[in-house]
This record gives sequence, structure tokens and C-alpha cells, in this order.
Amino acid sequence: MQLKYLFLLLFCIVLGACKQKPKVEMTPWGTPLTQNDEAVSNQFRLRDILSSGELIMLTLSGPDTYYDYHGRGMGLQYLLCEKFAQHLGVSLRVELCRDTLEMVKKLNEDEGDIIAFSLPKDIKNVQFCGVSIDSLKTQWAVKNGNTELADSLKQWFKPTLIVQLQKEQRLLLSNRGVVRKVYSPMLNRAGGVISHYDAYFQRYAPIARFDWRLLAAQCYQESTFDPNARSWAGASGLMQIMPKTAKHLGLEMEDIFNPELNIAAAAKYLSELGAHFNDVKSPQERMSFTLAGYNGGSFHIRDAMALARKYGRNPYSWNEVQEFVLRLSTPAYYNDPVVKHGYMRGQETVNYVNRILDRWAQYRGVVRSKDNGFPSDHFKGFGGGFDNMSPSRAKHRNRFKI
Repeated sequence: MQLKYLFLLLFCIVLGACKQKPKVEMTPWGTPLTQNDEAVSNQFRLRDILSSGELIMLTLSGPDTYYDYHGRGMGLQYLLCEKFAQHLGVSLRVELCRDTLEMVKKLNEDEGDIIAFSLPKDIKNVQFCGVSIDSLKTQWAVKNGNTELADSLKQWFKPTLIVQLQKEQRLLLSNRGVVRKVYSPMLNRAGGVISHYDAYFQRYAPIARFDWRLLAAQCYQESTFDPNARSWAGASGLMQIMPKTAKHLGLEMEDIFNPELNIAAAAKYLSELGAHFNDVKSPQERMSFTLAGYNGGSFHIRDAMALARKYGRNPYSWNEVQEFVLRLSTPAYYNDPVVKHGYMRGQETVNYVNRILDRWAQYRGVVRSKDNGFPSDHFKGFGGGFDNMSPSRAKHRNRFKI
């Protein structure tokens, strides 16, 4: 009898187990994975993005969309898409397009996953979803039928993200984004000592083909002589070297705050930039182009040179090219066909060069002329370096801004 009840009990347990609901598998973005999902069409879908580990963003160059800033992507649309990519756990790749027609074409040809741009909603053949920044008439878009990605965007996006990222971007672009101590631009004026690092400037300046006082002036502009300075973008040390640049130069990250190694690496990089601008035959002009490339990126400076050439100006004169560096913040210019790298914050780069040259003049005890920023008498016989320059005492005491 007991054996009979035991068999009956086992039968009930097995029957109950068979009637339990099957466990529902969830996707990484929080929706149930069903059998229908397995039969989704052969178009590129969200699970393919997760599998490849990369989200491809289509957008236009501009201050509110995307631009390169000291090796870091910036622009509200980019920052939003970067947050979404982080939410998915994938990397983000940017594909810049010339106009909205090219964006839609690339999207429908599977050359991109998402249009991160305020796209007018009267455009056909796309599925609008997710981010809408300034009106109900524009929105981001994905390819028609890509409901997984569209649903994920809708669930992720909250309007408060826009305010949050706008605030973060303003902070990053302000001086508060750089952590550094501010030291005096002249350690001992009477003794002619600029900083504690003068010996390193003198040792490594010839590599860059710079006067050592010019290298010191650049260092003060970068870090105010703080060897532990660090920017929000990751630039570190006396010469504010980016991690990617440090790797390229063979500078290990554990050594990036070492004053001598940081200055040596910067001199090597300046030498490379100088070689990049070797078509600028005037050595004094090449210095300005090299400094501008160090700050704003040589590719943006080349864009400005192309614009100068197009408009009949001298592409090898910094005074003329800097005008187009400034204009690269204007749509009519950064969208010009000769411009290959889009928008840049040109005012920062022009100020950077001018302030370094001003401080260099102070260090050398001379006053800059108004035409090209260099006292012409001191460039007579200029060839392999600046050692033949003899400083003279300044007539006025100037105050300089960082």
C-alpha cells in the first residue's frame, strides 16, 4: 500500500513539473526573447550590434552634433549616443556625412545603425525613435523595420539626459575641466630663471627645433608648470600629453607625470608636427603652424590652409590661415567641400598660439611686432635654430592671460 502511494506521489510531482511555465529568456536591453525573435529577418538588428560590439552613429559635423576636441568626441548628439552605446555595452564609431540625404542613404544600405541628428520627420524610409532635442518635428532615426533598436532607444531615452549632458559639456569646455596648480610664469625674473624645468627645456628644445624659451612658454600655457596637471580629456603632465599620443611616442602611462620624460615626448611630437608642415618653408611661420597643430590637430589646420588657398590667400602664412581657423566654427566654412574634418573650436587654437608667442616674447625680453608676431631683426640669418638670437630688454611690462 505504501509503495502504491509513493508511486502516486512521484507521478504528481512529474506532472506538476511538466505544467510549469517555461523560463523566459531576457535580452540584454530588458525585453523577453521569444521564438518569433529568432525568426527576425536577415537585416542587421540589435543583437548583431551587441555581437559585433560596435554601434555606428551617422551624423553631421557641427558644435551640437559631433566634433573632435583634443582627441575626444564632443557635441550633444555625440554625447547622447555615447551614453546609449554605454547602456548597450558596446563601443561607438562615428561616420560623418555631408548632408541628411547621405545619412539616410547610408542607413538604408546598412553602413550605419542610427542617425544621431535632429532629422525632420517628413523624411521617408526611416523609423523615427528616441532622442528629440528641440522640437516634436525632428528626431533620431533607425532603419525601417529595426524595431528592436527603436524600442531600446525609446525605453532608454529620458529628456532629463539632455539637460544633464549639456551641463557636463559646459563644465568640460571650461577651465574647470583641468585640474592643476597655477605657478608663476617666471620663477626668478632677476636671475633669468623661468621654471624648475629650464634644464629640460634647454636639453630637448633642439629636437623640436624650438628656442628653449618658446618650449617653456608652451609648457606654461599647457599646465602652468604643474607636472601633475590633468585634463578631463586625459591630457597629462607638464605638456598635457594625451594617452593615445603618449602610446604613439613610446611614453608609458606610469611615466607620463615624470617632468623630463613628458617634456622629451612633447619635443618629439613637436618635431613630428614640424615635419608634417614641412611645406611651410619659413621656419618662423612653421613654428606657429606646429603650435596650432599641437593644440587643434594638424588635420584641422590643414583644412584651414585649404580654405585659405581656395579664397586666394596665402596658405603658408599663419596670419592669413588663422582667419580660416576661426571660420571653421561657421557652417558655411566647416561644411565647405575642401574641408575634410569639419567643425573646430578655432578661437581656442588662435588664442593658444598668440598667448604662447606673447609669453615667449616676454621670456626673451623683446616686444612682438604687429605684423606677424616676430621681431624681424632677430630672424636675420635664421637657419638651424634660435641660438643666434640675442634678447633685448622690453620697453613695456605686459600682463598675460592663461
